[in-house]
Amino acid sequence: MDLEAVGDLALHIILSKLGAKYTAVTACVSKKLRSFASEDSLWFKFCSQDLDLNQPIDPLGNPTPSFKASYQIWREAFSMYPWLLVIRVKRCWGRLNNWLDINFPEAKATLRTGVSEADIQEFERILKVKLPLPTRILYRFCDGQEFTSKSIVSAHGSLLGLIGGYSFYHHIINVYLLPLNEVISNTKVILHHPSFSSRSKYIVVAASSTYVEKFFFLNCTTGQLHVGTKNLPIDGEMLPCVPNALINSVHDFNDDQQQDAMLLWLEEHGRRLENGVIKLHEEGGIRSISLFPEEPPFCSTAVTNGVKVRASAVFIPELTDLQIDDLQIDHQNYAFSYSIRMSLLPEGCIIHGVPFSSCQLHRRHWIICANDHIVSDVNAEAVIGKFPLLLPGAKEFVYESCASLPTSLGSIEGSFTFVPGRLTDPKGAPFEAEVARVPLQLPDYIF
Repeated sequence: MDLEAVGDLALHIILSKLGAKYTAVTACVSKKLRSFASEDSLWFKFCSQDLDLNQPIDPLGNPTPSFKASYQIWREAFSMYPWLLVIRVKRCWGRLNNWLDINFPEAKATLRTGVSEADIQEFERILKVKLPLPTRILYRFCDGQEFTSKSIVSAHGSLLGLIGGYSFYHHIINVYLLPLNEVISNTKVILHHPSFSSRSKYIVVAASSTYVEKFFFLNCTTGQLHVGTKNLPIDGEMLPCVPNALINSVHDFNDDQQQDAMLLWLEEHGRRLENGVIKLHEEGGIRSISLFPEEPPFCSTAVTNGVKVRASAVFIPELTDLQIDDLQIDHQNYAFSYSIRMSLLPEGCIIHGVPFSSCQLHRRHWIICANDHIVSDVNAEAVIGKFPLLLPGAKEFVYESCASLPTSLGSIEGSFTFVPGRLTDPKGAPFEAEVARVPLQLPDYIF
């Protein structure tokens, strides 16, 4: 079929379906096809599809004369990498940036611009490692986070980490992505410890910005991401953060299917943010990303007499102990934190059809299981020393606590005893508000 004989609209549709690569090839056939293949509306579509660009800019954000020029500059800037992998990394950062723009601009302001290929080569020379391809491209787009004097900081440190965290009692975690200069300094300090002597190809890529330490290590040889446990300072004990089976071809420039743990980890984190599985938490006027799930199946919900109780849990690697002693005795201890959110529905507390305008918590009852065997049965007054009073439609009362299990699989469930009215002025008999079962388990992805 003579392609030049096709109508203008049809030709435009054909070229747009071919994609950028084959449109560029078509331009070499004849002057007419070169003219059609140079239409900027066509290249706007390619820039939008591949690079999520709605204006013609280069990788540094500078304007370009046209979308065609923009696309060409991007291809040249990343010519050393498989293009499909570049597109995938760009989309990963695009989703994270879009979410931050809409929901958490103060954290977006901490993201650094990407580094150059020369910067990465110098980094590799200093630490004597070879970064996995996806991580190299991730840093080309964004050089981690930097907290300046203008960053919002609490009494415990910055809570603007892109990965976020959790808190219970005095244990406060908030994880951020390290820029390359901090990767170098942290890696030199931590891997200097004798327990890391066999791990010369590990680098520190993320850490808690608060005073409680939590470190994530990228294995530059395998592409796996690890997080330190309680025994990290003692023997370098770590856990993998991403299923090993998903990691693929991290150093193969000729494979379009590369995916290391850093890319998979950030993609999964972006999906959870976009889908509302995890959300922002605000305390004392300071917002942060909370890793406590907000949606089922990892967040349970139960309503009893108008009292709504939501509960979820997160795995706490930095307090987990997986040691087996010299006598081969297993002392494993898996740590979890759970978050309880209780509120009173707008219609109030209703018991046997009688409405009450408030109710107040008196007691708690927890049943904690490991592999379906009860390891703790707690029945006591208050929660964290408080007796919350619930009012119709008021903000949730939220508290966090922790539990430990001898196995990696368990659950927590229970109930709260409430009194209609107030403890000092009860209006009826106490009742039990259910806390539906929450799984406690070692997750596939650890954040």
